[in-house]
Amino acid sequence: EAEADLLRAALVLAADHELNASTFAVRVAASTGATPHQAVQAGLATLSGPRHGGLAERAAALMAQLAAADDPVRAAADLVARGDPSPGFGLPLYPAGDPRGRDLVGRIGAALGRRDRVARALSGLRAVEAATGEQATIDTGLGLLVLGLGLPPGSALGLFALARTAGWIGHYMEQRSAGGLIRPRARYVGLHPG
Repeated sequence: EAEADLLRAALVLAADHELNASTFAVRVAASTGATPHQAVQAGLATLSGPRHGGLAERAAALMAQLAAADDPVRAAADLVARGDPSPGFGLPLYPAGDPRGRDLVGRIGAALGRRDRVARALSGLRAVEAATGEQATIDTGLGLLVLGLGLPPGSALGLFALARTAGWIGHYMEQRSAGGLIRPRARYVGLHPG
């Protein structure tokens, strides 16, 4: 039951996040009269990018790497010292930390923190936070959940997409009821002739 509660919490926390890239794509598709299936496809295509949903898989790989290290704190310190990116840490929208990530990581720690791999990943996670000053995001939370539940590779993105689809449907319905085509304007700011 504790594992089911964690899955439910993860799905709720990841369901919506304002007008991020994938949600905006869904709303644009909805504004054109696309079907719900087509709009969700637009969201999934956008979510698949390495700077969006792909972060969840990179964060999951980092959690697995830290959990497998002989010394997760040392592994985290080495990663930071090399200047390697820490996927799933820091989000410009949340200078004080992603509240979704904080909530999910806290829940996982409370429910699964005594499991060796989770405890090891958590110690490495805390070391990354301390060394960089950047807090774990929802991506790291999903990666830690996948590790803790022993889910197969690809599950972090799968959970993210499943959760976000519910949010997209809400955005789709709202956009369709609002009517009108979303058509941003562009202004050329490049080189001028002459």
